[in-house]
Amino acid sequence: MSYNPPMTAALGARHSALVRVTHWITALAFVALLVTGGEILLSHPRFYWGETGNVLTRPLFQLPLPSSRDMVVTGYGYVLPDQNGWSRYLHFEAAWVAVLTGLVYVISGLMGGHFRRNLLPGRGYPFWTVEDAQSYSVLQRTAYLLVVFVLFPLVVWTGLAMSPAMASVFPAAVAVLGGQQSARTIHFFVSILLAIFLLIHVAMVWIAGFRARVGAMITGRAGAGMERV
Repeated sequence: MSYNPPMTAALGARHSALVRVTHWITALAFVALLVTGGEILLSHPRFYWGETGNVLTRPLFQLPLPSSRDMVVTGYGYVLPDQNGWSRYLHFEAAWVAVLTGLVYVISGLMGGHFRRNLLPGRGYPFWTVEDAQSYSVLQRTAYLLVVFVLFPLVVWTGLAMSPAMASVFPAAVAVLGGQQSARTIHFFVSILLAIFLLIHVAMVWIAGFRARVGAMITGRAGAGMERV
């Protein structure tokens, strides 16, 4: 079935102000999380399963990376100075910014019908490409919903589960994941999936027409003659 995009004005509405603001705040927070998360990872690039794990514990797996702490034996030399202190502070701050922004986006999207109108897959939409900048393909819609309602909540949950305070107040939320070290391992893999999504998202924006798509996310409006997606 072919998809016929709705008729719009030469310069039609594309993204609401709230969607644009939350998009860019989340993007900045996520980049900060990736950078600081990578630095935290370098302090101990070994992963475990269960409640505890340390340098004397056999890891579930370890990354082929040097540690920024010379007491963490990885088989690679001590290379980088330990930046674990500032990176943890910035990681937590960026995480709370992302969480609060995400809550605003989700609550507004549910109440205002944004998800139903713009992200819920439906019949008649092409699976891979959309020739109009006014909509998303089924694949894009599914990916966005997966990130918003599965991966993002899971990365927040596993991140909180690594906190001793979380384990003390809500021990069941940690136990169901298998323990704090299990939460850290799951957190790592979910973060990798989110990073892959970000790369694919940027690549699709570039292929579709970088100026047009980014312009729509900045101004909120899309012209009728925008590049094909």
